[in-house]
Amino acid sequence: MMFIKALGVGIILNYIFLELVGLTAGGLITPGYLAYFWDQPLRIIMTFVVAFICYLFVLLLSNFIIIYSKRRFMLAVVSSFIFSWFISSYLIQFLVFETDIRVIGYIIPGLIANEMIKQGITKTILVTAFITSITRMVLLLII
Repeated sequence: MMFIKALGVGIILNYIFLELVGLTAGGLITPGYLAYFWDQPLRIIMTFVVAFICYLFVLLLSNFIIIYSKRRFMLAVVSSFIFSWFISSYLIQFLVFETDIRVIGYIIPGLIANEMIKQGITKTILVTAFITSITRMVLLLII
């Protein structure tokens, strides 16, 4: 039930911020997911690492093929799925960690990467951190 609340609050706050400031927090559902996993900071960090890898991958490919709008979005999401799946299925098995470092979702990093390309890395990270923090505070108030 908390997951549904986190998504709902995150979507509403993200929409309000978009209307007021014109920036979005790494995709519509991202703040809700990150707020839900607030108590697992390594997973959040890993999600941003994969988002940055996807960002670089899309920029690299844009040097060779025409990527814009829907193509860029789909490439970011598909590359996010592939990188996230690879990390959770293969890479983590070879590394020994006592904590969970899986990526949050398979498409969340792609949504963040797409916004990084549109808005810039710094703006996207700051807005995502801000909206996620507000979402988490609202969740603590309504639970």
